[in-house]
Amino acid sequence: MENLSKLAKFFLFVCVLSVVLWFGGYFLRLLLTYQLYEPRDLILKSYVNQNNLSGILFTLNTAVTFTLILFPIFLISFVLFLLTSKVNLKREGWLLIILLVVIITAPFEIFLMTIDYKIATKVLYGNFMVEEILNLYSKRLAILSSFPLIEIFSYAGIVFLALFKPLKMKNK
Repeated sequence: MENLSKLAKFFLFVCVLSVVLWFGGYFLRLLLTYQLYEPRDLILKSYVNQNNLSGILFTLNTAVTFTLILFPIFLISFVLFLLTSKVNLKREGWLLIILLVVIITAPFEIFLMTIDYKIATKVLYGNFMVEEILNLYSKRLAILSSFPLIEIFSYAGIVFLALFKPLKMKNK
């Protein structure tokens, strides 16, 4: 993997940049979203009321839109990197594991992104019912309840794999 073309290096740069930004935005978004609800149930906390709810949703929409844009950029640049680099996945086991993690988690994240898209478009256009957006947030949290946590740990594992590159075959 030492002899990468400039095009492959460019896609690798875009891939790394977008996944780092997406990961940070995703983590921030989860923290902010979970601050709206009580720990055990999907009941809004006492400080959230009708007067401040639309402002909260507009603020959260920035993080939703940010992650909605960056994840597809990551996926496309990752695939383009793999195609342009012509890396031998048999020799680079760490990259194969990263590819498997991305392949396994991407369909679930894309499914959740359909809900995010509904949230983002309704809030961006400004003509939304607060209850409708809250139902979409609750739906997103309830459908795949623990998946965001699993995804965060999986992508943290990707950082470990990319840094230490285990399962790499030595040149003979």
